[in-house]
Amino acid sequence: MDTFTSIKVFRQVVDSGSFVKAAERLELSTAMVSKHVMSIEQRLGVRLLNRNSRSLSLTESGRLYFERCKGIVDELLATELELRSQNGTPSGLLRLTATSLVADYWLADLLAEFHVCYPQVLVEVSCDDRLVDLVETGYDLALSIASSLESLPGGVIARPLRTMTFYLAASREYIKRRGMPMTPDELAEHEFIAVGSLLDSLPRLSSKLGTASSLRVALRYRSMVGVANAIAAGSGIAPVPADLFDDPAFKDVVVPILPDCPLQQARLYALYVSRRFLPLKLLKFLDFTAEFLNRRLE
Repeated sequence: MDTFTSIKVFRQVVDSGSFVKAAERLELSTAMVSKHVMSIEQRLGVRLLNRNSRSLSLTESGRLYFERCKGIVDELLATELELRSQNGTPSGLLRLTATSLVADYWLADLLAEFHVCYPQVLVEVSCDDRLVDLVETGYDLALSIASSLESLPGGVIARPLRTMTFYLAASREYIKRRGMPMTPDELAEHEFIAVGSLLDSLPRLSSKLGTASSLRVALRYRSMVGVANAIAAGSGIAPVPADLFDDPAFKDVVVPILPDCPLQQARLYALYVSRRFLPLKLLKFLDFTAEFLNRRLE
């Protein structure tokens, strides 16, 4: 008998809890299922299952064999799926949630290019600065910014896409009106725009800047959406990504504050629930996003 087929049958017997149920799921006869299991036992010279007319259980040898076979079968099936998908065409709905910071700066350009290459994939986008539960919400992928892997939720795969450096920034009009802070101590004399709560955003200062406990918040946004416009309007100082200073809409309007003292770096991650059996649409989107960001950095 074919060894791999026998292994799959044995695994189904254990998962189903009976020979009869395994036979139904595999569309085989109960006798054939029994022959496959007996074939493995005869080849190995050990009993894998204790069974009677009412129940079955794994022997110690059977438990070890089942655990090893389970991993092997999963890896082989994943490899077969990946190889088959290489010649396929990505299609279907891809549900994506992204931090507003990503959505504001380059997500639209990414999606436009992705659609040209993969027109049969419909990307549904939601902007959310919270770390959402991918399993509970049903999203295929999240693009999230975090200061470390430890700050990300457990049970997800986190693929790093790029490092992001943040600076404090203000408009030229604000600096003209209030003056340019020349030292970290002078920050206490200025108005700040916070993202979320003060403790979520402003204290991420380098050691040169110390803590943010004395900073005065004049305006608070629950997300990054609108922060750049609030800075440009002269409302105060806020943390922004370095990319903002190259944005044509803000290049001649917004300037960095204490550029020698950047905020702590963060990293953009692609989050998804499992490495196994990735749909082709998700696999292509992950690789496309990584390549797109590499081109932007160059």
